[in-house]
Amino acid sequence: MSPLDLPAVNAALNGLSAIFLGVGYYQIRRGNRRAHRNCMIAAFTTSVLFLACYLTYHAYVAYVLKQGPTIFRNPAWFRPIYLAILLTHTLLAMAVVPLSLLSIYQGLKGNFERHKKISRWTWPVWMYVSVTGVLIYFLLYQIFPQR
Repeated sequence: MSPLDLPAVNAALNGLSAIFLGVGYYQIRRGNRRAHRNCMIAAFTTSVLFLACYLTYHAYVAYVLKQGPTIFRNPAWFRPIYLAILLTHTLLAMAVVPLSLLSIYQGLKGNFERHKKISRWTWPVWMYVSVTGVLIYFLLYQIFPQR
């Protein structure tokens, strides 16, 4: 495995995060706090691993290969759609960091009312970021590979 394989790893980590988020949501709806906590910690862990791999990949491409980021150019008709997905993904990814930290902190401290209030915003944003992360990978590397 080389650093050039990291986009696929990143997509897998985003997919795993979405699965953990979904199962965690299901578990809390059933009243299973322990399973919910474990799933949310697993989702957070996979998201942190994603961030480490993402930064590693982009540092490798920039500093070792001396290349810029991959730019979506073709097909031109799909570029605005891709950029809209990428923009919302990126902005919400930045927002999910403090939201997830605050949500997890409140949950682990046992402040469940505050945890619920924050998580009502955190969960859908985090899920969107995880799912669109996988979508971006498929669009950029599988469906419309850019040269």
